Amino acid sequence: MDEQNSLDLFAEQKTYVKGKHLVTIFHNESNLYTVLRIRVLETNAQYEEKEAVITGYIPKIHEEETYTFLGEWKEHPKFGLQFHVEQYKKEMPQTKEGVVNYLSGDLFKGIGKKTAQSIVDELGENAINSILNNPSLLDGIPKLASEKAKVLYDTLVENQGIEQVMIHLNQLGFGPQLSMKIFQTYKDQAIDILQKKPYQLVEDIEGIGFHRADEIGQQVGMSGSHPDRIKAACLYVLDSESAQAGHVYAEAEELLPAVKKLLEEKATEVIPYEAISEAILKLGEERKVIAEGQQLYLPSLFFSEKGIVTNIKRILNQTEFNEQFPESEFLLALGQLEERLSVQYAPSQKDAIQKALMSPMMILTGGPGTGKTTVIQGIVELYGELHGCSLNPKDYKKEEPFPFLLAAPTGRASKRMAESTGLPAVTIHRLLGWNGSEGFDHHEENPLEGKILIVDETSMVDIWLANQLFKAIPEEMQVILVGDEDQLPSVGPGQVLRDLLLSERIPSVMLTDIYRQSEGSSIIELAHEMKKGRLPQNITQQQKDRSFFQCQPGQIGTVIGQVVRNAKKKGYLAKDIQVLAPMYRGPAGIDRLNKMIQEIFNPNEDGSRKEIAFGDVVYRIGDKVLQLVNQPENHVYNGDMGEIISIFYAKENTEKQDMVIVSFDGVEATYTKQDLNQITHAYCCSVHKSQGSEFPIVIVPVVKSYYRMLRRNLLYTAITRSKQFLILCGDEEALKMGIQRLDDQSRRSNLRLKLQDEIFEGETIEAVDESLTYEDYLMKVDPLIGMENITPYDFLEAD
Repeated sequence: MDEQNSLDLFAEQKTYVKGKHLVTIFHNESNLYTVLRIRVLETNAQYEEKEAVITGYIPKIHEEETYTFLGEWKEHPKFGLQFHVEQYKKEMPQTKEGVVNYLSGDLFKGIGKKTAQSIVDELGENAINSILNNPSLLDGIPKLASEKAKVLYDTLVENQGIEQVMIHLNQLGFGPQLSMKIFQTYKDQAIDILQKKPYQLVEDIEGIGFHRADEIGQQVGMSGSHPDRIKAACLYVLDSESAQAGHVYAEAEELLPAVKKLLEEKATEVIPYEAISEAILKLGEERKVIAEGQQLYLPSLFFSEKGIVTNIKRILNQTEFNEQFPESEFLLALGQLEERLSVQYAPSQKDAIQKALMSPMMILTGGPGTGKTTVIQGIVELYGELHGCSLNPKDYKKEEPFPFLLAAPTGRASKRMAESTGLPAVTIHRLLGWNGSEGFDHHEENPLEGKILIVDETSMVDIWLANQLFKAIPEEMQVILVGDEDQLPSVGPGQVLRDLLLSERIPSVMLTDIYRQSEGSSIIELAHEMKKGRLPQNITQQQKDRSFFQCQPGQIGTVIGQVVRNAKKKGYLAKDIQVLAPMYRGPAGIDRLNKMIQEIFNPNEDGSRKEIAFGDVVYRIGDKVLQLVNQPENHVYNGDMGEIISIFYAKENTEKQDMVIVSFDGVEATYTKQDLNQITHAYCCSVHKSQGSEFPIVIVPVVKSYYRMLRRNLLYTAITRSKQFLILCGDEEALKMGIQRLDDQSRRSNLRLKLQDEIFEGETIEAVDESLTYEDYLMKVDPLIGMENITPYDFLEAD
């Protein structure tokens, strides 16, 4: 794009401000969000001030340089009028003398006055744009070494090429933030990729799905049957299968009609199945899709599944594992432990403790009240007794690893684990040393240090995290996995705990006897009835720890509000009460309930409490919030709940911007205003987000408008979050329908079969039918496939 076209694009804009950079107030290097102050030289708006504040996604701005910014003026409620940038360009010198001075300045290392003069003599006053459009022109400049020519071109691209990219992206309808992300990924290749390979964005840029890339493809003239378009649609549907439905792989016979439907939504031509088949075969050659029989995987999921099997086999087949104790020694130690702790273990609990101590890996499972925590305590205590290991971390030297490793998927679950055992416990991410984009510190080449690893809430662990965990487990480390297979599966793909249990290749103990029944817990009774697909006869009758308020969807807010106010009067805090709902929208949705409960627990009627608005959400000091993304640098992870403890306005801090401080059980994290999309209110949250946590009071609305989401495992997970009181409200019939609906076996995964196949125990193994490979299948596909009553994929409407 030449300079004149660039100027023409700018001339089409209605509002601009030209000015000289004075000071950068804030610059985020990761996403390039910038706040700066300029001296105003020119504007076409009615703005009389000599200086202005500019905000937007802008790379590094150089001091004393002049820029033209395009965008709009907006009134900030606290900081007054600001100019929000959509595009910008650096004003370049227009004379030969000016270009010489620019090229010989501090920005271009190694380019002196003489060299700059020779460049201008050769290329004229339009030298800068000529070099950007054709860097080979520098080859003809006398006495300009090739390495200096490269530095010169790279510096020009860094400081000028981005402007061309941003203008081009704006023409394609991209906002400043996404445009900056595209530039950061592709640099000076961005425009070329957008024009020649727009569907590459689906693979490379988070936040750009098939539909958005398809719009660009149409603008640059790619036809509906272009191979790149078809390949992008295949990857998008395959990725959606894992992200939306939790599948580890897709069946070819279902993938093809889904891809065809997606491709023909905005195409004027019919896309033949043969073209889709060829695209999948090509993706296979490029190793972007991996096939087993008729099953198609994304590579990360294929290798995660394979890695789990390999490492579990390695752990179970440890040739040096000889931690066996004579039964008499075990029983003697167990009896002494019972006497010391004043407990009496039931036969199934004794069996679980013994199996855990005598096996390289064991799974402990069971519903609420069955004594999983008691068994974990027994395992830890007895391991220390039999191995002569102290349970006090202070008894170990700094360089000596603590033998007991305890971990759980979430911060709240690991905290509960630490409280119940008296031992340190951390999240799995923290145990493995996760560093975001840098990956994990612990892996097969740098394994964990310790003797015994206990992982709680294993049902929450997806196939990616399970693979990372198992590959980091060293030889001779014993592993105990604890969980409840009847809970919701992980948010990410797979159903790891369930597959491990169904494989029957790992020693396991299922606790079924209810030991807290003596406490008269009707919540535990309800949970175990729900596991069997039924409700107690007294479901709507008031119990000492459980209530059911029958009401219509429009009354949900009123009922929940009354319950919350009554609990508050009795001294309960916001952190003690958790409302769990399966959907975000509607009168009984998470968003509306959060606003209502905030006004009960944390109102600001007199304006005395500090608050900050982000979109249509208002955050206040004292608000209960939920973390939505992993923040490993702050040891804060998706699903952690915290409280806003401070709000600093821009005029109150050296960063000159609004900041929110959240405490997650003592771990503090700071958010600037543009980072507030990483948190949300947590007075009400989804059932998935509550996994691994328990609350004194849990309120669960259940109405037929939730029908699409109501499943037995979701309802079971919701009610088992309650420690003391459970309040159900809504429609009894909706609750009955929900517990009759099962989907916990619907996730496609081969983990169970591969474990059975690899860890052979002399039984007949159910194998995947590979008599027809996916290549054979694709080449012989019935052209009428998908024309019969196909259920539409919900995710196809979302980008």
